[in-house]
Amino acid sequence: MGKPRSPKGRARLVHERLKNEYEAICELDHGNAFELLVATILSAQCTDVRVNKTTPDLFRRFPTPLELAAADPIELEEMVRSTGFYKSKARNLLKMANQLLDHHSGEVPKDLEKLVRLGGVGRKTANVIRSVAFKLPGLPVDTHVGRLSRRLGLTNEEDPVKVELTLNPMVPQNERGEFSLRVILHGRQVCFARSPNCDDCVPVSYTHLTLPTKA
Repeated sequence: MGKPRSPKGRARLVHERLKNEYEAICELDHGNAFELLVATILSAQCTDVRVNKTTPDLFRRFPTPLELAAADPIELEEMVRSTGFYKSKARNLLKMANQLLDHHSGEVPKDLEKLVRLGGVGRKTANVIRSVAFKLPGLPVDTHVGRLSRRLGLTNEEDPVKVELTLNPMVPQNERGEFSLRVILHGRQVCFARSPNCDDCVPVSYTHLTLPTKA
C-alpha cells in the first residue's frame, strides 16, 4: 500500500490501524457527566492516575453539583491538593458547580458554547464531555493529540484549537471522540514525547511515513 497523499487519507488510515490496537476508553474514572466534568478539570497538568486516586473520596463527599457548590473552600482545596494547582482547581470546581445550579438546573450542558463558559472548562474539556459522556461530536486535543498529529503529517499547527479545527474535517463526526482517545493512548504507550518507540508504531508502519525530527 502506498503512502496516502492527503492528510485526510493519512488520518483515515491512522484511525483504522489504531482501532486494531486500542479500545477507545477514557482513563478518567467516572460514573456520570458531572463526575467526568470534575475529573477532567482536575486532570489539567496532572496524570489520570493521580486524578483517579483523588476522585473517589471527592465524589463520595460531593456527589452532585448541589453538595459541591456548598463545599467549604479550604476543605475542597485539601481534597484536591495532590492534583496540583489546587487553589485554582478548587475555585473552578466551586464556580462550575454554582453555574450548573444557577443556569442549567444542576445538569451538565451538552452544548459546546455553554460548556466553555463553566469554570475551569476550555475546548478540550468541553469536547471530552461531549464525546465521552454524551456521545456527541467532539475531538479533544491534548498534548498527545497535538504531538502525534504533527508527527504523522496531519497538521503543522501548534495551537490546540487550530489543531482541532484542522482535524475535524478529516475525521467523521461520529468518530472524532474515539479518534482522540486512541491517539492519546498511542501517545502514552508508544509515541512518547522523547524517544518515541517507532519500531512499534502501527500508524508509521502502515502509512510509510517518515517522522520529522521535531514534533
